[in-house]
Amino acid sequence: MSAPAVWTDFGGVLTPPIRTTLEQFCRRIGVGPGEMLAAMREVGRQFGTDTMAPLDTPLVTEREWCRLVETALLDATGRPVDLSGFTAEWFRDRESNEPWAAELRRIRETGVLVGMLSNMPPGWDEHWRRMVPPEDLFDEVVLSFQVGHRKPERAMFDLAAERAGVEPGRCLLVDDLPENCAAAVEAGWAAIHFSDTESAIAELRGWLGGQDR
Repeated sequence: MSAPAVWTDFGGVLTPPIRTTLEQFCRRIGVGPGEMLAAMREVGRQFGTDTMAPLDTPLVTEREWCRLVETALLDATGRPVDLSGFTAEWFRDRESNEPWAAELRRIRETGVLVGMLSNMPPGWDEHWRRMVPPEDLFDEVVLSFQVGHRKPERAMFDLAAERAGVEPGRCLLVDDLPENCAAAVEAGWAAIHFSDTESAIAELRGWLGGQDR
């Protein structure tokens, strides 16, 4: 039997909560978080997708997306906003969740396959790799912009299990979004809805304890 596979999300799991990052980002650019989210949703609506899908797959370049969001913000608020430095500002002073990374390293040393499964714009690739160097942490990395699928699409989970060579029933997703966890379960995986590191570690250890190794 293959070893179990634990797949972690990036944003909101290996980083502070997305709402924290959004609030810090919005303070720096001078808009309210609600205004920024509304503008992002409007751009997603234009593509018939959700908030971040135009960047994650990607359907447009980051610069094109930023211009669309700038236009949506101007229409909604009457104030011009410059998003030309979007990625650099989003990652500025962003911290990694080292206790969670340490737990992933620990279970990997016991033979568990550890992967990262994330909806990720291409422009973010170099930034997350500096925050969480993958070389000693992950056996597999599956990113939406590279594979053309994104959570919560079923194809994202099927591809990750195939890449790992692990049957779906031996895969676990740890994610901060309930809809992604629900989609993982629908794909035959187990899932942990991440709310805090301590609880997630306890749940993870409990799940691994029930797996034949």
